[in-house]
Amino acid sequence: MTEWFFNLELFPKIYWLIAIIGSLIFTIVMILSFTGGDADGVGDIDSEIDGDTGIGFQFITFKNLVGFFTIFGWSGIACIDAGLSMPITIVISIFCGLIMMVIMASMFYFMGKLTDSGTLNYKNAIDAIGEVYLTIGANRSRMGKVSVRVQGAMRELDALTDSLVELKSGTIIKVVDVTSNGILIVDQTKKPIEPLKQHTYEITDNSGRA
Repeated sequence: MTEWFFNLELFPKIYWLIAIIGSLIFTIVMILSFTGGDADGVGDIDSEIDGDTGIGFQFITFKNLVGFFTIFGWSGIACIDAGLSMPITIVISIFCGLIMMVIMASMFYFMGKLTDSGTLNYKNAIDAIGEVYLTIGANRSRMGKVSVRVQGAMRELDALTDSLVELKSGTIIKVVDVTSNGILIVDQTKKPIEPLKQHTYEITDNSGRA
């Protein structure tokens, strides 16, 4: 295998190296992407590249570049095996790589749209009952946090209050409004939630005496 590789001319050798290395990285990136393991690694690289040179819907990202070089390498090898000239091989492989980038950019774009449709809608928190987690300053003087159930899950969200007294940790609250940037406006419940009182009954005899 190594002897075959070293006997290749420089031009096909470059394409084979790009294709093999690109395929290995592409496989790892795809596995991480669909198992959620790219949030700390590849996701950060994507954000940096897109922040600097991104055009539109994350066209130039690490994932897309890996896809480009993978298809670039294999399409170039196919052109070389077909006996095409060097300039035509380069043009076709670049074109195929760009098509792959468009496909991957579109795929991740629509996947992101599907994810966004299931994200938290803060308006759904209105009228929800919760508990103060971090003390909230009176009259919106200091932001705190509340634990409240929204969209079927308990969440710790930033909150302010219009109350003239601060709402201390453990206070039962009700969400009355939400600001445009997703901060909950809460107020102490008028009727605190209390456990039901146990009723006791006296047993009397037939004469009515206890």
